[in-house]
Formats: sequence, structure tokens, C-alpha cells
Amino acid sequence: MFKEKTLLITGGTGSFGNAVLRRFLDSDIGEIRVFSRDEKKQDDMRKAYAHDKLKFYIGDVRDRQSIADAMHGVDYVFHAGALKQVPSCEFHPMEAVKTNVLGTENVLEAAIAAGVERVICLSTDKAVYPINAMGISKAMMEKVAVAKARNSRKTVICVTRYGNVMASRGSVIPLFVDQIQAGRPLTVTDPNMTRFMMTLDDAVDLVLYAFSNGKPGDVFVQKAPAATIATLTEALRNLLSAQQVPVHTIGTRHGEKLYEALLSREEMAAAEDLGDYYRVPPDLRDLNYAVYFEQGDVEITEAAEYHSHNTQRLDVAGMEQLLLKLPFIRAIIAGQPAVLDA
Repeated sequence: MFKEKTLLITGGTGSFGNAVLRRFLDSDIGEIRVFSRDEKKQDDMRKAYAHDKLKFYIGDVRDRQSIADAMHGVDYVFHAGALKQVPSCEFHPMEAVKTNVLGTENVLEAAIAAGVERVICLSTDKAVYPINAMGISKAMMEKVAVAKARNSRKTVICVTRYGNVMASRGSVIPLFVDQIQAGRPLTVTDPNMTRFMMTLDDAVDLVLYAFSNGKPGDVFVQKAPAATIATLTEALRNLLSAQQVPVHTIGTRHGEKLYEALLSREEMAAAEDLGDYYRVPPDLRDLNYAVYFEQGDVEITEAAEYHSHNTQRLDVAGMEQLLLKLPFIRAIIAGQPAVLDA
């Protein structure tokens, strides 16, 4: 499906964008456009990859004209541009709205106007039962995407939603590794806190699955294991031979939850189980509810939400095995330079 096609990645200098490049640059794809506002990261990527299929566009999803200029001739879009840090969004909630909500509308409007075939919008488990500004803005992003999907005749718009991407920049695993290497105590918010654990490859696989199988307005979730923060720290200390490093509990940060949900109860009731994935179709009814009332009774399905407390729970050994999938961790264990994705 990607042969000779042009793919645009918003927020393309981030961890997800780098993972997509590693997956696709040497394939038969025609062109990959990296769209972001970070000139330095773009220059670093240009030098690191040095590939003629890779094109760079400086711009901001908040600026409708800049995204429209980059969208000409594009076949597919992976929309990963976002503000993702929970505490910073708590202190600057309107910045989260401008990027995650209004920026998404700009991307989708530009894609529809340019006749793009498919757009996949990347979301987060924090959009389910959100209690923080980042999650609320991502929940609104999803609503914008589904609403646009209802009315778009040519452009297919889908959403993917996933949990913590392990060892992405700004995530907790690189922080713990830095603390271990510096001989400082590990700072744990709450040892009983659980989080879904996914690799960057898992995140790319989810987006590609949605790309290949999605219908307008679908939301896709990949089933993922979870672990407590206590399990994660114990696994890291074992792998890095740092059992002597103490763990200090510092309490939850602004906007953090004890556990995250990937599907709400209402979504689980409507979800289609696809094996490794769940698909949540959009509610395609319009606002003429009286018409539906006349159609008779409907079957009510009871379901429980899908969250990081009731999914597969990793023990320390299982967490170690998952950590060893990360090139970042393997390089550190081997005593080699370990570089995070942007």
C-alpha cells in the first residue's frame, strides 16, 4: 500500500517519527515528509539518515498555512504532533488545547482539502476518563477526528490509542537509568501505580494495523501488558546490576492517576475483539433520536473498562524480558553508547 506513496508525519522528529523512518526508509515508499517546528532535530535527522526519500518541513500544527503547504501531494498522514508531558500541560493547559485540539483540526482540514487518502491520529490512554489537561486535550482530539471522519467523503480518518511507550524521550525509564548511572536514588511516585508497557515497534505496528484495517472514525487499541512501578524499578536494578541503589517514594505528580485505561466501559461494550487489538467503531447515528426510538428495543451489553490494573500483569522476570527488547537497554548492558530517539 505504500509503494511510491508519499507519507507525512507530523511531530516527525519525535520517538514515533524516528521509529517509522527506521521501518520504512529502505522500503519501496516514495517519500517521507517530516513536519515539525524543531529545526535542530530536523538538521540532526537529515545528517543521521542522509536519505533522498526523506524531506523536511519546518512548521507548526497550530499554523494552518504551514501544514497546508506541507500537505500538497501527500497520500497518507501519521499525525503524531502533540504536547505529551502531563505536568507541563497541567501548568499550561491552553497550550495543550492549541496543539492537541486546534492543531489536529488544522491537520485534518489540510488533509481533507489536499485529498489525502488516509490519516491516522495518535492518541493516548490518558484520553480515557481524563483527569489532567493533557488527557482532556487528547480526548477532545479524538472527538475532533471522529467528527471529521463522519463528514469526510474521501479521506479516511482513524485513531490509535496506546499506553506508555517504553524508553521514549521524556518517559520514566531513561530517567531511572540516568539516576542509576549517577548513583542517585530512584524517585518513584507511587510503587503501586500501574502503566501499560509498549515498545516503539508496538506503537508503529498499531498504527500500521489501523492504516490497513481502519474505517472512518474507528479507534484502535493494542492489547498490552502492564506493570507496577515497583516491578519496573526492580527489573531495571536487576538488569543493570544496581540492587544497591535505593528507591525513594516522592508521591504522584500533577495530574497523575494510579492506573490508566485504554478503553472505557462504554467503549468496551461496543468494541470488536480482533485478537491482538480492539476496534471501537464510531456511533454513526445522527441527532434525530426520535427515528431510532421508533425502531424498537436494542440489546444492552454490559462490559468492564480495560485498564492497566486488570490487564495482563508482568512480574519482575517478565518486565526484564520486555526491557531487553529495547536497544537502549541492551546498549547500556553491553557498555556501549545508548542514544534515545528524539
